[in-house]
Amino acid sequence: MLNQTLVTEFLLLGLTDIQELKPFLFVVLLTIYLVNVAGNGAILMIVISDSRLHSPMYFFLGNMSCLDICYSTVTLPKMLENFFSTHKAISFIGCISQLHFFHFLGSTESLLLAVMAFDRFVAICKPLHYTVIMNPLLCTQMAVTIWAIGFFHALLHSIMTSRLNFCGPNHIHHFFCDVKPLLELVCGDTELNQRLLNTVTGTLAIGPFFLTLLSYFYIITYLFLKTQSCSMLHRALSTCASHFTVFILFYAPVIFTYIRPTSGSSMDMDWLIAIMYTVVTPALNPLIYTLRNKEVKGALNRAIRRRF
Repeated sequence: MLNQTLVTEFLLLGLTDIQELKPFLFVVLLTIYLVNVAGNGAILMIVISDSRLHSPMYFFLGNMSCLDICYSTVTLPKMLENFFSTHKAISFIGCISQLHFFHFLGSTESLLLAVMAFDRFVAICKPLHYTVIMNPLLCTQMAVTIWAIGFFHALLHSIMTSRLNFCGPNHIHHFFCDVKPLLELVCGDTELNQRLLNTVTGTLAIGPFFLTLLSYFYIITYLFLKTQSCSMLHRALSTCASHFTVFILFYAPVIFTYIRPTSGSSMDMDWLIAIMYTVVTPALNPLIYTLRNKEVKGALNRAIRRRF
């Protein structure tokens, strides 16, 4: 149940009030969004259609591509619309929905990165048991589990935020609805919500972060102790390079945003970091995987030849 509140809509103030910058930012961000949709859409298509990529690694990569498209779609179209809108309003329900899907997709991706690191750990450290351990049933169960955890984590935030009393200003100093800027508009105590943000969201961010690092620690230790050939070592590490690059690009801005204290933080820095993890990183992911992965490039070339 939504709490009684005087606010029926919020105004997203966006990135800038400088009119001359808006057309430039619109073109740049729209281009990045189209690259995101085209790149991740292409990966999703070839993972589904090419039987050579029907393996756990590419199953999870397809999940990530789907997440990246949806992740940017939650925030970017509304931001692009507001560049040329005079009102820049979003309804109360629309704001809570945007908050929900933003945290749903973001927390799911953090969990997915940990699952993908575990997949690489099994592939490199337990190669003879890989097909037994990473069987289709387990992969499906892991995917369903992380999507469900992400959904209910976001549902907790959206319900708790919707029950707060918004009775004063409705100007959000951001380009989308997030928990932190919304809590600044609340008339009343927000200590419980702040604790949930710090503990629950922090756990869902830091937990997969350390599990991923642990997987790579075991992978590197195993390779240096067991692998005698430099070429085999290089080949094994190269299979992890794309995932680890995406891992760093995802976690660096997220940790900086949600771990640091709210007080004293720069609004411009918040916007810049949010642009990085909601717009830029999802568009870079398909480029990272296609440029460094021969199988994905080969499947993409085969798909292009079949089409033309």
